[in-house]
Amino acid sequence: MCIYISGRINYSLASHNIIKMAIRQSSDMNKFKDALRSAKKVVFLSGAGISAESGIPTFRGAGGLWRKYQASALATPGAFRSSPSLVWEFYHYRREVAAKAQPNAGHIAIANYESKYGTEKEITVITQNVDGLHARAGTKNLIELHGNLYKTRCTKCKEVLINLTNPICAALENRGAPDANVVGSDIPVKELPHCQKCSGLLRPHIVWFGESLDPDILQKAEAAMESCDVCLVVGTSSVVYPAAMFAPQAAARGATVAEFNIEPTPATHDFQFYFEGPCGTTLPTALDG
Repeated sequence: MCIYISGRINYSLASHNIIKMAIRQSSDMNKFKDALRSAKKVVFLSGAGISAESGIPTFRGAGGLWRKYQASALATPGAFRSSPSLVWEFYHYRREVAAKAQPNAGHIAIANYESKYGTEKEITVITQNVDGLHARAGTKNLIELHGNLYKTRCTKCKEVLINLTNPICAALENRGAPDANVVGSDIPVKELPHCQKCSGLLRPHIVWFGESLDPDILQKAEAAMESCDVCLVVGTSSVVYPAAMFAPQAAARGATVAEFNIEPTPATHDFQFYFEGPCGTTLPTALDG
């Protein structure tokens, strides 16, 4: 099951200082590059932080509302059953935001690294993001744990298809603005996106709160994590399970794990390296050979 934990973990001052000391002692870029050069299997594990640098809202914490709603209240099977039009307005907004965003220097650095070393190393990008920016940057060996904004799944026949049409249906045109004064949605269900094969109602192909990850995708991700020599944790808060356990488990078995983030996370102390700052700044330096 995909479980989301909201809120921020509070450390005591003493434990925070211990973590910060450990971070300062393990931010040797040259030492990390040596480990990366010798690695045969490399995994990038990315989260919302890298996409936030491209202007994608994280919908977490203060100010993370769409209209008056928390994403966790809309991204559920129950919300879709009770108000599919409202949920589709939310995802139409997200699709439009992602379509206007561009891969940043962090996405491009990862894609360029794969292109340069992909014949001599096994390189896998596992992302918790659904915006498609890794693929647009050029990443090929990509595992999207939580789905993709530009895929739909039929609630009846279960067919999954890529859909880049914007708006995805005529009824959603000029809808989805994050206006706090707008309450609910009045789009008739018959005007929402429907399957062309069986006429079933389509839903975004996203792993919603309370749903399990696709077992085949999860197995691929776990296999990559269990065999990698080096793992780069990129812009993820390390509080979303099961992905939150991937890197700590890799570190526990002896893999080199480096975190690239704007601030420490609950898992930082499990890793050998921590590089503070925007991924678009730190990753190009780390991956330039």
